[in-house]
Amino acid sequence: MAHFLYSPLLAWILLLAVAIAGGEAEAATPRQLFLVTPPPVTLTNHHGQLLTGNYSVNLLWYGRFTPAQRATVADFLLSLSSSSPSPSSPSAPSVAAWWATTARYHPGAARLALGRQVFDADLSMGRRLSETSLAVLAARLSPHRNSIAVVITAPDILVDGFCLSHCGLHASATSTSSPSRTAAHAGRGRFAYVWVGNAAEQCPGECAWPFHQPSYGPQSPPLVAPNADVGMDGVIVNLATLLAGAVTNPYGGGYFQGPTEAPLEAVTACTGMFGAGAYPGYPGQLPVDAATGASYNAVGVDGRRFLLPAMWDPKTSQCSTLV
Repeated sequence: MAHFLYSPLLAWILLLAVAIAGGEAEAATPRQLFLVTPPPVTLTNHHGQLLTGNYSVNLLWYGRFTPAQRATVADFLLSLSSSSPSPSSPSAPSVAAWWATTARYHPGAARLALGRQVFDADLSMGRRLSETSLAVLAARLSPHRNSIAVVITAPDILVDGFCLSHCGLHASATSTSSPSRTAAHAGRGRFAYVWVGNAAEQCPGECAWPFHQPSYGPQSPPLVAPNADVGMDGVIVNLATLLAGAVTNPYGGGYFQGPTEAPLEAVTACTGMFGAGAYPGYPGQLPVDAATGASYNAVGVDGRRFLLPAMWDPKTSQCSTLV
């Protein structure tokens, strides 16, 4: 079964609206959304298989991307396993410190490294893709049990449900690219895959928030993207979210809250939170680069800066932010 990443801002607003609706049968105002306490988050370990050990993350670029855009994603993946502090920001939280939270999900400890990259700029499967198409593309990366396939689609690629209901997904498939539909099918020969779309042209207000003005809900000024690319910095947020879900709930029997058809996972349970004091429409208090005005909360290889979402910490049972 595919697990979708819904628009972070909309997901949080809906969660809080449900909490308000439980008290009074009236429409919630934006001010009410700011004041209400979010429902408690408790991810349950359903004792299914998690991804543990060393994994390579293989990338398939579908459509046209600039070298700078590809480097942003590659550096993020390299940063997940880099424990060395940045020379330019030695005291800043690291991307690896963010990822280390996944090791607290028993049995945990999936160590990710950048693998091979495949380019499909000629759109071999056309400009419109279905979920089945994504599984076929993922299978082209010659995946195996110790790899995660990641398909990233360019801004002009249409993917079924993109923007309308979700910003990306993680799922599993076999070597024959047949998507997994039940946790019972998880096992030998299956591999996890992720799809993320660049939302710069289609729906930046939904899938590239907080780097773009939201299309609905509480309005606040967008943040300056740390890598000067609204679409790709949005891809990083969504990719980070889905990778965390893929290792902690790869086949639908891991850690999650709620129904299996629409689970809240390691990061989606903390949706819309990036820094301390976050609330719907406000990502929280974040460091700002004095030279560029960009907001960030983690530093990776070569001092590259990223904005990463909060993750639920099993040790504290709280949504944890880096700052």
